[in-house]
Amino acid sequence: MDNIAGSKPTLTWAVHISVLALVCLWLFPTVGLLVSSFRTGDQISTSGWWNALGTADQNVVMRVADPDENRVAEGDMFVVEGNIFDGEIQGATILVWGTSSRAIDAYQAGETAELKGTETLTVATDGTYTWKGSDDEISGRGQRVFASITAPPEFTFENYDAMLFDPANNEGMTKAFFNTLTVTIPATIIPIVIAAFAAYALAWMDFPGRALLIAIVVGLLVVPLQLALIPLLKLHLGIGIGKGYLGVWLAHTGFGLPLAIYLLRNYMVGLPRDIIENAKVDGASDFQIFTKIILPLSFPALASFAIFQFLWTWNDLLVAKVFLIDASGQTTVMTNQITELLGTRGGNWEILATAAFVSIAVPLVVFFAMQRYLVRGLLAGSVK
Repeated sequence: MDNIAGSKPTLTWAVHISVLALVCLWLFPTVGLLVSSFRTGDQISTSGWWNALGTADQNVVMRVADPDENRVAEGDMFVVEGNIFDGEIQGATILVWGTSSRAIDAYQAGETAELKGTETLTVATDGTYTWKGSDDEISGRGQRVFASITAPPEFTFENYDAMLFDPANNEGMTKAFFNTLTVTIPATIIPIVIAAFAAYALAWMDFPGRALLIAIVVGLLVVPLQLALIPLLKLHLGIGIGKGYLGVWLAHTGFGLPLAIYLLRNYMVGLPRDIIENAKVDGASDFQIFTKIILPLSFPALASFAIFQFLWTWNDLLVAKVFLIDASGQTTVMTNQITELLGTRGGNWEILATAAFVSIAVPLVVFFAMQRYLVRGLLAGSVK
């Protein structure tokens, strides 16, 4: 009685737990990027994104106000008072501080440091300070203070402003965003159009060598992309295409066609034969059958491949590096722009997190908008 149709399998709970684990593995990094994109660089370097709502310990370097404009005479001495945070960090608390990076914990909050001569500096827990000294000592630039502080949660839109609109970043990611769209949209549409015609021919038209062509398409699925980059680049240069949008469109089309043809052909083969035969009896041509019957019925498979092709093309760096080289940055795509934002020495992790989240925002929208067709397209041809 255990195998009666309609009874639930005993391991249903294991399947549910596995699916939940996979969803969490995919969701956690995305949430981490979103949270990190609104945090400052100091917070990212000192604590993980899961601590974004709690206080964080971090080391900062600040400078007291310039004495020439802020000092006040007090007998034979001069005094400069103020708050070392100067409104830049709200609600922070100083734990330890020092006047040298080698001894950042030389003084506790509230203690007075004796500097040179009669010069002294007192820094309180809330950042208020009192700097005293003679006329010669309280002059020039303000004294630097190295401190270890506890800072409350801080979220900012400055990362997005710096990434999208800062001219220092080659007009930000805005230009790279539109360049990526220029590459991705044609590189998704072109292989779908070509593959749809080819898949219909391989599924419903009888001609010599059809089985051989199907075998070649299946064989091309396992050809590594890296193996064809240099020969294809030499071909482009030889026929005058060069390095530009046309070259990268054709490259993505060639690399995406085998999967597109295989996926669409499997789906079209599974369509009811009676519909095709009745259309031919009524006098419909192959082109009419393809455009008015096959394409509307094959939309799940078309959408399924469109999701894959869009994601691969949007996130591509290798093909863009090879076929879309532009020293002036006029055709730089987002994946390449992100690496340039970091610079040669790394750093700016807050900019990296922001750029990475912006780069995945569009693929997420495309995926969630068309995900209901994904499984139907992937299962095409598996059940007769």
